[in-house]
Amino acid sequence: MEIDAKRVGQARAVLIAGPTACGKSALALDLAEKLARADRPAAIVNADSMQVYSALRILTARPDAGEMARAPHYLYGHVPPSQRYSAGRWLADVRAVLPELETAGQLPVFVGGTGLYFSALTQGLAALPDIPAKIREHWQTEMAAQGPAALHCLLAERDTAAAAAIGPGDRQRIVRALEVQESTGRSILAWQEAEAEPPLIDPAVTLRFVVEPDRAALYAAIERRFDAMVDAGALDEVAGLLALDLDPDLPAMKAIGVKAFADFLGKRIPLEQAIATAKTQSRQYAKRQMTWFRNQMADWGRLDPHKGDRRERR
Repeated sequence: MEIDAKRVGQARAVLIAGPTACGKSALALDLAEKLARADRPAAIVNADSMQVYSALRILTARPDAGEMARAPHYLYGHVPPSQRYSAGRWLADVRAVLPELETAGQLPVFVGGTGLYFSALTQGLAALPDIPAKIREHWQTEMAAQGPAALHCLLAERDTAAAAAIGPGDRQRIVRALEVQESTGRSILAWQEAEAEPPLIDPAVTLRFVVEPDRAALYAAIERRFDAMVDAGALDEVAGLLALDLDPDLPAMKAIGVKAFADFLGKRIPLEQAIATAKTQSRQYAKRQMTWFRNQMADWGRLDPHKGDRRERR
């Protein structure tokens, strides 16, 4: 599986999406090195919502120091786990990075598994209002005290349409909807349907690919990679994260493997069960990613890790 550097041509950016453990990061790095040899410098820009967190290099399979030394990398590990990160903040970070890349003459190669990031990048993102700190703190406290089921029922009373669109277990989106409704008196859906900010990248001048592996091969790769993560020190990484005593509802605390390994470290389950649970969650996440890419990125080119590319889109 590779992208021929000659085919990049006059593209203003290359976008590579794919499920976890599919090899997309290695593909992006290989392309960046080939472009460098062809005298077209490139920089890899992270488009994965978990690889932004500083405390989760191993568990999120973030590029290591050796890999990052082979090509410029941006937006990896730059967010403390104590902070909430969003697609809107990622877009703001990308907006700050793009002029730097343009000045340096570097082609941005976006790579990651967060479909919403790619959608926001190429289609724009509805601008949601700033929420007063007191309102945000109130609903976060209520979520911690009452749980998602109770707050989802409350959301259904206040914003029926939003409740219908949000799963009863989706803590972050339930809180966000309640915050917006209280602070503005409008449904979050109304804000989302309003005119979006213009896209940062015009899809007409990009090369866009989805890495689409055979499912059985992908699941086997997930199993192997998770075993390698354990050998590389994932348990110590989770122990360090837990030592920060963070809110369990923070996005970083929901990274796959954190809860399972926390249960092992707390002597609630054996290590074998923790690893099996994390592998199952990884497979389930990969399945959701592939469904999203299939439905939302139907016009993107496809790359098969074993057969090369099947279709290209610009």
